[in-house]
Amino acid sequence: MRRGDRHCSDGIVDKWGNEIFSTPALQHSNAPIMPATRLRKRARSRYAFALYEVLIGVAIFAVGVIALGRAVENCLNASTISAEENVVRQILSDRMAQVQAASAVPEAERAFKIKTRYGRVTLTQKTAPAALTEPDNTLITGINLVTLTARWEHSGVPQSKQIQFYVYRSG
Repeated sequence: MRRGDRHCSDGIVDKWGNEIFSTPALQHSNAPIMPATRLRKRARSRYAFALYEVLIGVAIFAVGVIALGRAVENCLNASTISAEENVVRQILSDRMAQVQAASAVPEAERAFKIKTRYGRVTLTQKTAPAALTEPDNTLITGINLVTLTARWEHSGVPQSKQIQFYVYRSG
């Protein structure tokens, strides 16, 4: 069969297209035409399906936005906690430097209340003689163990940090 020829089979006449491409193009068919009312009903059902798709898409988008909002909230809380801990670390570091720089033996027990932009921090300093011995069991004197403890609250939950260090004072 050549291009452009008509072909008849089972009462259906069709013509193969004579185009640049060698793909056939159906020119005539005896397929029944769908009535207009059916087309309208089908079109309405397609629109309703599209509406459900949009509603599902909006719901998925809303869940994503809520999850993103919670993630941002968690990041902000973590940043606040980190900033609080940095302030407390700085307070402990400053007090440790003061104790090490002093020429006198540190006090046995002392408490400080320090106001920060994150709330009140209670700093407790305790000093005790360190019971250190040489390998031949001689007691080393003049070395004190200093313990600094910082306590504060974050969102009603008690928090604390502690450092220990040795201070040598001859005497």
